[in-house]
Amino acid sequence: MPRSRINGNFIDKTFSIVANILLGIIPTTSGEKKAFTYYRDATRPEKDPYDRSFILYNIGLIHTSNGEHTKALEYYFRALERNPFLPQAFNNMAVICHYYGFLRKEFCYSDRGEQAILEGDSEIAEAWFNQAAEYWKQAIALTPDNYIEARNWLKITKRFELE
Repeated sequence: MPRSRINGNFIDKTFSIVANILLGIIPTTSGEKKAFTYYRDATRPEKDPYDRSFILYNIGLIHTSNGEHTKALEYYFRALERNPFLPQAFNNMAVICHYYGFLRKEFCYSDRGEQAILEGDSEIAEAWFNQAAEYWKQAIALTPDNYIEARNWLKITKRFELE
């Protein structure tokens, strides 16, 4: 067994023991204890890449709903590394690029794609929209009957020729 794996297991086991002790000492309600138990079980390392991809995707969803789009994209990318057949991850990445003007290479924010148009910066807007189009094309390729709005947007903006 690789040393890093042994250390990881040691850290995981130590964390679990300390967390259980603290959970017993700190005054918490039974609901809080139950929630912590679910959280701890959900964050245990999943070995199957397919299952792990959905865990990473769900973490991306949480970051998206919290407005943390940079973190969300990181998790969507990580999910797709393990399972490149997650159209919903491509769709969510496209939405972030389209609406939030995310610059992937630098993991930083810029003006929104739509806002860039309003401000007259069509070059930046086009870059965001083109990236969104690429992600939506991948999502549609995986599930041709889904993402009708994205398909229509691609067609209207002439970024995607339909059959």
